[in-house]
Amino acid sequence: MSEQASLSATDFHGADFHGDGSLGAVLDALAPHAGKALVIEYGGRRIRPGYHVTEVKAGSFVTLDCGGNPDQWRETILQVEDRASDDGRAFMPVAKFRAILDQVARRIALDPDARLTFEVGPPEAPMQVFDAEALLADDESVVLRLVARAAICKPRHRATQAAASASCCGSTAGS
Repeated sequence: MSEQASLSATDFHGADFHGDGSLGAVLDALAPHAGKALVIEYGGRRIRPGYHVTEVKAGSFVTLDCGGNPDQWRETILQVEDRASDDGRAFMPVAKFRAILDQVARRIALDPDARLTFEVGPPEAPMQVFDAEALLADDESVVLRLVARAAICKPRHRATQAAASASCCGSTAGS
């Protein structure tokens, strides 16, 4: 990725979602930047200025993982087509992006606490799934960095996290 396409967190201010941003958290972080251009970085590239929000999905999921553990959550999925601008337009302003979501919210219920997922890709390639990683802002633009969502075995992931926590902090007998 070129230096221009990758913005340094030391040069900008913003928010860190750690790959687990909710719809409300991302919209709140964008709110003070209404007049700035919204640039999206995903999969090691910068989205093209003609990108298009093609669909907004609001869903509730009830699942059973491979270990027999039930789970449930709400999710808002933004499908974004990465395409070149037909008319030389610049990147979409934050205000327009927020207006699109406001328009959707008037027609379907969007839960601000729902996990926010992005399905992004160019028209000639399959979409990929991403989560919000960070929002970085300067005087002219806001960069929404996305991180690819990895496939995981949830029981194994939970066991690994528990083991790492135990080895990090260690419990002492009799305390």
